Amino acid sequence: MTRAALTLTTPRLLLRAWREEDLAAFAALNADARVMEFFPKPLTRAESDTAARRNAEHFERHGFGKWAVEVRSGPPFVGYVGLAVPAFEAHFTPCVEIGWRLAAEHWGRGYATEGARASLAHAFDVLDRDEVVSFTTTANQRSRHVMEKLGLVRRPEEDFDHPGVPATWTGRRHVVYAITREQWRRAIAL
Repeated sequence: MTRAALTLTTPRLLLRAWREEDLAAFAALNADARVMEFFPKPLTRAESDTAARRNAEHFERHGFGKWAVEVRSGPPFVGYVGLAVPAFEAHFTPCVEIGWRLAAEHWGRGYATEGARASLAHAFDVLDRDEVVSFTTTANQRSRHVMEKLGLVRRPEEDFDHPGVPATWTGRRHVVYAITREQWRRAIAL
């Protein structure tokens, strides 16, 4: 699906290039109301495939993106974790954001945090980024908890109404977290 993307490894995970066989599992994940609770709606198969195609194009354009998450000696696809350049304009863009989306049956195992740590290391050590941001709708406490575990710091002055969702959607307001390279290095030194 994408050119040979760099594979990131962690003790339990492979963050790898997407494969065609990942699309069905990705569509199932995106159709799950639990996974999509903090999005305007679950995605159809066509919308899910479009999202995967856009991610492949992002890898081609930027050399990084949202890696497919494979559990070593386990499921070959449980979701994604990775980096992206947001396609919308906001007062904190352009930037690199970190995000994740995992199938509900794989929540609570630390996969998002583990994969995101590897992604942050890649952003700071390989891509030489000075800062990485993350954002989610205000009610998404699970993602906010992961952000905090990673050492990202809430920036309430950066909160925004996401321009990519319907203006009438109750989750339009998003909170912003960020971490600088210096904060990251201090966090991993502990």
